Formats: sequence, structure tokens, C-alpha cells
Amino acid sequence: MRRVVVTGMGALTPIGNDLNSFWEACLEGRSGAAEITKFDTTLFKTKFACELKEFDVASFFDRKQVRMYDDFTKYALVAVEEAINNAKIDFEALNKDRIGVIWGSGNGGVNTFEEQMKEFSEGDGTPRFNPYFMPRILVDIAAGIISMKYGLRGVNYCPVSACATSTTAIIDAFNYIRWNKADMIITGGSEAPIGPSTIGGFGSAKALSTQNEQPSLASKPFDVNRDGFVMGEGAGALVLEEYDHAIARGAHIYSEVVGGGMAADAYHLTGTHPEGVGAVLGMKLALEEAEILPDEVGYINMHATSTPQGDLSELKAVSALFGERSDLVLGATKSMTGHLLGAAGAIEAIIAVLSLYHQEAPPLINTREVEPDFKNSFIFGLGKATRLNTSYALSNTFGFGGHIASVLLKK
Repeated sequence: MRRVVVTGMGALTPIGNDLNSFWEACLEGRSGAAEITKFDTTLFKTKFACELKEFDVASFFDRKQVRMYDDFTKYALVAVEEAINNAKIDFEALNKDRIGVIWGSGNGGVNTFEEQMKEFSEGDGTPRFNPYFMPRILVDIAAGIISMKYGLRGVNYCPVSACATSTTAIIDAFNYIRWNKADMIITGGSEAPIGPSTIGGFGSAKALSTQNEQPSLASKPFDVNRDGFVMGEGAGALVLEEYDHAIARGAHIYSEVVGGGMAADAYHLTGTHPEGVGAVLGMKLALEEAEILPDEVGYINMHATSTPQGDLSELKAVSALFGERSDLVLGATKSMTGHLLGAAGAIEAIIAVLSLYHQEAPPLINTREVEPDFKNSFIFGLGKATRLNTSYALSNTFGFGGHIASVLLKK
């Protein structure tokens, strides 16, 4: 099997609109949660989310493109452009038949669909739809547009596994390169889910926090008083590349991808297995693929959405596989970024890469009282960044439908 490395990254997130500002905000422990500005939340139980801040669409797109693309595609294009620049890629000097795009989104153009159907229902029945309506809503359209922009003719598609989507995309990209079906793949995910239907829908499912008084403190993974997740939006992009291909073009290497584990809880429509059965399997498969032992992993960026059942089941899964480890750092960066749904795995994989690269893990903010059965079992880094001394980091993501995806990275 061929070796796969990360040579470029780009980020557009609620706590930073580029890679450097995102990482700085992570280390500072900055919250991206605030009152929702995108629509009137007066009658909603949850009135806050992690929206992008000071993101000027006009700085990146002309008027026609604004009309053509849903926000999730715009977010994707911005993050990908940064990742390509970060990787210093000259596509004209490379074989574009061997460069692909595997880009994830769990919801696609959900807000476009909602807006257009609202206009139709409030009209006289005349179908005055945007001519770009259909491509705007497709979950796979971002992958296609990225390939068109850069002329990349390799493998091109969008995996969908709910909140595990972009980790699934990264694992798929890893596999295609290992299997010698590509030399480089642009991968990651984007999501623009903050709207009435998603906030209302997740709220109805009792998945969202309702701590409206202090939004910045609402996401508190592993805390005994957690009450649900905080919605987020944005994109994360990674350039995955075959090792010799990267060396030949003089690329800077951030880390190596060495394992991926995908599994299923096979348990419940929206809830994780109470004992974390699928999570154990996903993490175990990633470690087995890399041929390493559990005690070699020093950092895990947990899925940790701040939901009562989900956080506890993941802690049980980690405990079952890794045992009690006073040297194992558990990160929970959704406490800062919120939950970007299908894009969560991408920005959290970036965090895992940078944590390995700098040997420093971002803090877990807001959490005051960790689940009593686990508070002394691991390092949680409450309120402050933690120095690392490890060669391996794991990033977990889980999705509605029982989807499990864990990616293992090496320094």
C-alpha cells in the first residue's frame, strides 16, 4: 500500500475564516456561539448557533456565482482555495487525470430548498424557481464544482453519512490514493445548515441546547449539566497526497494518514449505542490498519457533541479500547466551533493534524464537572491548551443512522 500524507489545509469556521486564525482561536479557547442572525428565532426554543463571522461573500464571488451556488458550495470553494494555496500546488505541472475530489456534505442546499419552497407556497402557484435551483441543492455539487474550477478529472463524488460525512470523505480519499487510483485528492466537507427547518427540526428532536441566556457557555462536552449541541456552519479542506508524489514536487508535509475505521452502531435512528459498540469498532479498525497499539495514541479529538447520551457512550467506548490512561488527552473542540454536522470531521481532522504538528492540543472550554466515572481516567484539558508528546492522533465522528468514522494520523 502507498503512503498518504497531508500537504495542505484550509478552514472557514465560526471561530476563524482561515487556517491560521482558526488555529489561534482554538488554542485560545474562543467560543463561536452567539444569537442567530440569519432568521427570526422569536418562537424557537433554541435561539443561538455558531455562525460565520464577518464573512464577505462579495470578496470571493461575483453576482452570477452568488446566484448559482448555495452557501455550502461557497464555503467549500473558499476553504479549498486556501488549502491549494497552502499546499503550493501548480496543477498545470501535474497529471490532473490522477487528481480527484471527494467532498462531503450531509445536508447540501437545505436552505435553498427551504427558501424556494417558501416563495412558491406564498405565491399564486406559478413555479418561479431559480434556474440553478436543482444543482444548488445537490449534496454532490460542491465536489463537481471544485473539479471544474481546477480541471481535476480524477475520482469525484460526495459520500453522505450524516455527521460522519467528511471523515468518511477523508478515509475514502486515503484509500483511493493507497490503492493507486489517484496521486492527490482534495477532500473535506462543508455545511450551511443554520435555518428555520434545521434549527426547528433538531430542536424538535431535543438534540439542541436551549441555554439561550449564555450561548457562549452552552456547548459543554462531558459535563454533567450538558443539554445538547450547538449548530455550526463552515468548511474544512485537506489536500491528501501520495508520499513520493509530495516529495517529488517539494511539498511541505504536515502529517501522515495511517488508518481509517468505518462501522455502524446498528442500534437507533438518532442515538448512539449506550456502550459505544460501533465507536469501539471504528477506532479499533483504524488502529489495526496502522498496525499500532492503543497505548501509542496520545490524543483523540472526540465527537463529543455535548448531548447526554452521545458523550457518555463515547467515553465508554474510549475506556473500553484504551483503558484508563492518565497520559491520553481527549479533545472536544465542538465546545468552541459548535457542531458543523457533515463538515465537523473535516475541521476536526485539521485540528488533529495541527495538534500533532505543533504538539499542542486545544482546550476543552465550558466544561466544569466531567462525568464522575471518567473525570480521573483521562486528560481533558479543561480551559487550557495541553502539551503533547505523541506520534499518533485519532479523530472521531458519528452520525444519525449509526454511522461511525475514525481517522488515524501520524506525526
